[in-house]
Amino acid sequence: MKDLSVFNSRQSPLQKLDIPLFKDLEVDLFIKRDDLLHPEISGNKWRKLKYNLFELEKSDKNGFITFGGAYSNHLHAVAAAGKEFDFVTVGIVRGEKPVILSPTLQNCEKLGMELIFVSREEYRLKEKSNLIEEIIKSHSHLILLPEGGANYLALKGCTEIVDEIAIPFNYLCVACGTGATMAGILLNNRNDFQAIGFPVLKGGDFIADEIRQLNPNVDSDFELKTDYHFGGYAKYTHELLEFIREFETQTTIQLEQVYTGKMMFGIFDLAQKGYFTKGSKIVALHTGGLQGKV
Repeated sequence: MKDLSVFNSRQSPLQKLDIPLFKDLEVDLFIKRDDLLHPEISGNKWRKLKYNLFELEKSDKNGFITFGGAYSNHLHAVAAAGKEFDFVTVGIVRGEKPVILSPTLQNCEKLGMELIFVSREEYRLKEKSNLIEEIIKSHSHLILLPEGGANYLALKGCTEIVDEIAIPFNYLCVACGTGATMAGILLNNRNDFQAIGFPVLKGGDFIADEIRQLNPNVDSDFELKTDYHFGGYAKYTHELLEFIREFETQTTIQLEQVYTGKMMFGIFDLAQKGYFTKGSKIVALHTGGLQGKV
């Protein structure tokens, strides 16, 4: 396995955005550019993998076996990390194998990941499925990572996001899939800001339970805004794509339609509705995932 010291030396920049809406409201909007941490091990995936990779390095195992769907940023990041740091990767993929793989899964294979497809019913059961249990047993030389990399070591990596923000701020905004990034942010013992999560799945209220399950000691202030899923996971509308294009024109920062685009749309909408206090500072976390951009 190759040297992992880069994980201890790399931080992402904080960039202030020059946007008329926020100037008019006298609110400062910053973006934490985790998309710049690595071109393929992107954003919060870099954070989640950091301590899991350190654990792999100390173990007698030689890679990871994990879960994801056809457009999984997590699978792509694990595959990219395996290619770059020289370890084995296996992805258990939701659904029967299609005739043509998604661009994400094609990239995973190019990066050296073995893909094993299981039915949606089996996938839903995860390790409770006899089939998946046998798959995992047959790969006993690998460490099992949960879907989205959502374990305590992932949370530990995400706590460092807060420590890197050197300015005082009032709100920290993050897109939520599994809730692990939010749980990690809330694991940090700072209590001087409000965390706002934007679930990208329809019916995202369950994310609050996921966050508390991952981090039972949550006592920080957080809120979920569940009106910005645009129909559900990986779904989008013309309105969302138009917003993303306009944002990119104003800032030259790329967003994607699965996570960061929905979060940023929500921030702008909340600002227009007077949600953010005059004089306050918002930090939006760019969680990467640009490989899934349409």
